[in-house]
Amino acid sequence: MLRHYPSSATLPAALPALAVLGLTDPKGEDWARLRGLQYSSLAGAALTRMLIQCCGALASAWLFLGHISIFAILAWLAAIFATLYHGQRIDRSLADADRRRLSHDEVKAQSLAATANALAWVLPIACFGFMADAQIQLKFWTVLAMLMTASAILLPAVPMRTLMFTGIVGGAGIVYFLFEGAFDMAAIAIAFVATVFLGAIENARRFLATKVAEAGVLERNEVVSLLLREFEEGEADWLWQIDPARRVRAVSPRFAYALGEDARDVEGKPFIQLVAGSAWESGQFPSSLHDLAERLKRRENFSNLLVRVTIHGQPRWWELSGTPKLDENGMFDGFRGVGSDVTEARESSDKIAYLARYDTLTGLPNRMMLTEALGDALTFAEQWRTRCAFLMIDLDRFKAVNDSLGHLIGDQLLARVSERLKEQMTESELCGRLGGDEFGIVIRDASDLDHVNRVAERVIERLSQPYEVDHHTLFVGASIGSAIGPHDGATVETLMRNADLALYRAKDGGGGAHYTYEPALHAHAEERRQLEFALRRALESDEFSLNFQPVVDADTEAVVSFEALLRWNSAQHGMVSPAKFIPLAEDTRLIVPIGEWILRQACQEATRWPSHVRVAVNVSCEQLLDSNFAASIVGSLSASGLPAHRLEIEVTESIFLRDAAMARAALEQVMALGCGVALDDFGTGYSSLGYIRNLRFSTIKVDRSFVQGAAGGNPESLAIIRAVVAMADSLEMSTTAEGVETEAELAIVRKLGCRKIQGYYFGRPMVAADALKLFQPRPPLHSGKANAA
Repeated sequence: MLRHYPSSATLPAALPALAVLGLTDPKGEDWARLRGLQYSSLAGAALTRMLIQCCGALASAWLFLGHISIFAILAWLAAIFATLYHGQRIDRSLADADRRRLSHDEVKAQSLAATANALAWVLPIACFGFMADAQIQLKFWTVLAMLMTASAILLPAVPMRTLMFTGIVGGAGIVYFLFEGAFDMAAIAIAFVATVFLGAIENARRFLATKVAEAGVLERNEVVSLLLREFEEGEADWLWQIDPARRVRAVSPRFAYALGEDARDVEGKPFIQLVAGSAWESGQFPSSLHDLAERLKRRENFSNLLVRVTIHGQPRWWELSGTPKLDENGMFDGFRGVGSDVTEARESSDKIAYLARYDTLTGLPNRMMLTEALGDALTFAEQWRTRCAFLMIDLDRFKAVNDSLGHLIGDQLLARVSERLKEQMTESELCGRLGGDEFGIVIRDASDLDHVNRVAERVIERLSQPYEVDHHTLFVGASIGSAIGPHDGATVETLMRNADLALYRAKDGGGGAHYTYEPALHAHAEERRQLEFALRRALESDEFSLNFQPVVDADTEAVVSFEALLRWNSAQHGMVSPAKFIPLAEDTRLIVPIGEWILRQACQEATRWPSHVRVAVNVSCEQLLDSNFAASIVGSLSASGLPAHRLEIEVTESIFLRDAAMARAALEQVMALGCGVALDDFGTGYSSLGYIRNLRFSTIKVDRSFVQGAAGGNPESLAIIRAVVAMADSLEMSTTAEGVETEAELAIVRKLGCRKIQGYYFGRPMVAADALKLFQPRPPLHSGKANAA
């Protein structure tokens, strides 16, 4: 079948030699169409041509073997095979040339490939011919003649390629015979080359004439009825026919098979009854089947009509086309048509449509569907001057569950969360999953702002209740940010962005809360963005410095260590509080390079202190779980020369939430180096005696909230400090009381047995030079209030 692309020109009636060769394209005729046919035929004979040339190359190599260097023969074979491979790739790329426009570059590339192949065959004539005897020359010419003949036979569509190959190879042979004085062989070669030229052009003319004739036949048969055309193109599986009373007639085997009946049992039955199933009795037809019945009743043409039918109780989808038929008198004689069963395609389409709009894990609407619903709600709100709302939900502590128990448990937890979310929705609310552990709720009618708050509180309360997943009792909470449309945003993107800003405010406040959008949040977000930008440049700009707060022995009040504390004096923002930039550094993972800098500086400074004084460095979870953490400690100790036992790493209990096994392995590496490990803020987080038992911490630091409580006589604080001290003593660990600021606090922690004390009472964080002065001869450190400054 002649495939073609649209063209206003007609196929050529005459086939002049220059046009056949591709050197001219007569105007007013569709030579581009025939040119595509010519070049698309190359792919079909590519493998045969390649095999013939390979055989010829191997036969020629055998002829020259023993007369020519084996390396020269192998090099020539490599050139032949390389040009063959390159030419075959180009030929195969032209396989679809009959269905598109052929570019000038493609024709040029094909011609160059043919030329390269011909030149490769000329090499033996130019280089080997003078080293071989006459018999070998004659045999090699025979091989070349075979190849030229094969080219003329196998490439009837593209004579120019045959002419190029024959002209180059035959011409080289003629020159060689003339040079050798073999004038008879030169004359024979000339005659042979001329014969091949004429034969190639004539073969091409016949090939194109055949294609033009085929095209004419196809174009004359193109105007046929709708039914036969669809059937020929394979768009239908079976024919169907009904009489004026809409009863099936001349039932084809394929149609009977589609009905699941024998053709004899189907003959004469009403068409609609056969495909309606139980609806025939009830009269409750599907809309598509009702549409088919109406078209048959009105005797209308229809094409590709999708109809829902019922075959033996099973719903199916048919695609039907039909046209009324008339008898010899022009009277209506029923319908004739074609049909196909497209149930699988329809189900696949429905599945694809579902996957495009619903989340596969939770079954909730996905981001795209939520976005569409929010757009509809905004349009409705603007049209009727009401309000809508968008709530963005983020799960609290979900990452800890995912990291500690694995993604399988995390996925099951998300499914449970989605079930609880759906329970809370009413008809005017739609919930969906935005991605990860983020969900969203669209409230179509938010005229009552208290209703938005109630929905948020209800969701937070429900999602915060415990979950039972695979024998694990899990606790996660929810933080929610909301924005009201169109007040807080007239577009979907703006409303979702503002809800996200409110959510970030809720997370920043500790989670488990609902915050509504306020314009001031934009300023906060911009400030955070600028702060992050400045933080990324702070290391390069040398804007960081370390302060050191002394830790003293509870009995002698002698300094036993310093805690290194990071300070940032930004050129753009001035002094920035650690409470502000440390969480930002952790969120952006900048804490890893910053932490390495702190380690290097702290170790370097500690070498200036007495040999018994240690330095403590706080380490975040991001640092500890970094694969280069142990290496950074080794590098810092090596660069400074500080003994490992004088470095103490401080961590909080939260590190065990991310990946307890990895955190423990990292701390064991630190301990193996000889460094101490202190557990900071003990009792305020997710305390577990399990990891205290398994890891030999050098120090447990009691949080200042317990110190203040104990000084105020709080019995719970007193009991906690006693228990921590007793536990630490039994495990051969030291205890440090943090935040000691008054004489009363000092007295109570001494009485309770804490071995070391840290706080403003003995010294505020100070620069390195002031820390060094503490070791110069001076009055006792605790005497006078000046020491607290």
